[in-house]
Amino acid sequence: MFYVSMFFQYLSQYLKTRLQYRADVFVEFLSDLLSQAINLIFILVVFGHTSLLNGWTRDEIIFIYGFFLVPYAVFSAFFNIWDFNERYIVKGEMDRILTRPIHSLFQIILERIELESLLGAITGLAIMFYAGDRLGLDVKWIDSIIFIIFVIGGALVYGGVFVMIACISFWADARTSIMPMMYNISNYGRYPVDIYNKVIRFVLTWILPFAFVGVYPATYFLGKEEWFIYAFLTPFIGVSFFTLSVLLWNQGVKKYRGAGN
Repeated sequence: MFYVSMFFQYLSQYLKTRLQYRADVFVEFLSDLLSQAINLIFILVVFGHTSLLNGWTRDEIIFIYGFFLVPYAVFSAFFNIWDFNERYIVKGEMDRILTRPIHSLFQIILERIELESLLGAITGLAIMFYAGDRLGLDVKWIDSIIFIIFVIGGALVYGGVFVMIACISFWADARTSIMPMMYNISNYGRYPVDIYNKVIRFVLTWILPFAFVGVYPATYFLGKEEWFIYAFLTPFIGVSFFTLSVLLWNQGVKKYRGAGN
């Protein structure tokens, strides 16, 4: 209950701050919408030259992209830690975090919360409904529960991977360029993995499991039975990677030397 109370207190302060600058929220939303539109146009351009991509139709890939945007929006809202190294390690703000009687990762997540990123989920749902209607998908009531579970699992996959990358800063406190590179790699998870070679497919499934953010869980709703086992692994992979990232974070905090050393 203490952590729940702290969550809502952080949330209250965040809303007060953001509502002072409503125009900024609107501009950020338009920027995200433009970025998503560019990615969607890329898919349409590809299918302007072919009707199938390794057996996947245009509408199926659009549906996968729409699904990907939902857990990605949740991740972007609650795991905005792309500048953790520079802000908290190099500039020493981690010292401030560690003086408080609350888990350090929980504090950092809530300090960097960006709820406006959740608007991206609306775009994702709209794209899914559009593609799903064209595909004639039959949606059952249980699918809404499975969808929420898959979205949480996908967001935890993203969160786990990027928290692990942030943990590198505890051992190598110099500025690194790994985080931007990983954001670029994560984009591969929005397309069917079988269009890649076996090495990339293995990496996207078991090493950097970004395929569990988009394509694998989306195949359940597309009725691709050969992928169902991967789809239902999504929440387990998400919980596993995020738990591992928290354990690694706790070990990294023990190694943290402070800004004065």
